[in-house]
Amino acid sequence: MPGQRSRRRRSQDEARRTAARSAPDAGHWEVLFETQDESEWHTGLRRLRASDPRIDWTAVRMDRFCGRLTQPTTFRLSLFVPKDTPPTRP
Repeated sequence: MPGQRSRRRRSQDEARRTAARSAPDAGHWEVLFETQDESEWHTGLRRLRASDPRIDWTAVRMDRFCGRLTQPTTFRLSLFVPKDTPPTRP
């Protein structure tokens, strides 16, 4: 298919840039929101998108930890904080 190679290279380059930007020595992940209720998860995301324009949504990680039978499923929203940024929480 024409153009497939260039699209693949473009996506690989984007993945490399993202990995380099969020490397462990470049900063850390700070948890913004965590819940075990899926409806609360969706409500919390909508609230954050509407109320907090300072969040860079390209530097956000959404995790879903599947607990199976022993642990409940946990939803977590984390923001990558660069190394030189002062801490927001005491």
